[in-house]
Amino acid sequence: MTRGGAATAGVAAVGLLLAGCNPGGEGVRPEGSAGGTPSPKGALSASPAPAKTAGSNKVPIKLLVKQLKDDPAVGAEVKKTLAKPCSGNEYAVDASPARLTGSSSPDVIVNVMTCADSVGIGAFVFRKRDSGDYATVYRNELPLVFAGDNDGELEVTQQTYDADDDVCCPSGEDVREYRWSKDRFTEYKRFHRSYSKATDDSSAPADGTEPEG
Repeated sequence: MTRGGAATAGVAAVGLLLAGCNPGGEGVRPEGSAGGTPSPKGALSASPAPAKTAGSNKVPIKLLVKQLKDDPAVGAEVKKTLAKPCSGNEYAVDASPARLTGSSSPDVIVNVMTCADSVGIGAFVFRKRDSGDYATVYRNELPLVFAGDNDGELEVTQQTYDADDDVCCPSGEDVREYRWSKDRFTEYKRFHRSYSKATDDSSAPADGTEPEG
């Protein structure tokens, strides 16, 4: 079984088996911004970073959550998770300002996770338009996905399993690196990172990118 195939198969069992492996996740507060965007390493849980006040970097969580819920291109699993807050006013969302596209305003990386276990089910990048609203310029709804800012470039990881891995403990992740060019993200590097070592994989065509619209 390939690692990617195992990841897809493994995520189907997460809801039943993960509860014994890690505690329930927290959502980011409806208004505020997270500092860095931590890519999960060695566990299924991608616990959001604490929200911080950052002046002009304030992340409009409510607006972006509504945009995801209203977007017909967003899948049913993400919309189901965002249908209501996980607790109080908190959604299972990790949102961080980033400088990825050269825009005069910060971009926003949004990771959507399951309420109970913080399992990544969707990664998105929003770019602020001159009109003040946001364009979705990247989306990825593969299981166990997480997006982050790697020195001004977009890094997207997808945790993977070997055939003998327990559901709680993936052995590595597939990593894709993107640069912003001509109003879209272009993949320029792809490799597999083992949690014990890193190995390169052959590059492949970009996926999940969208032109600004």
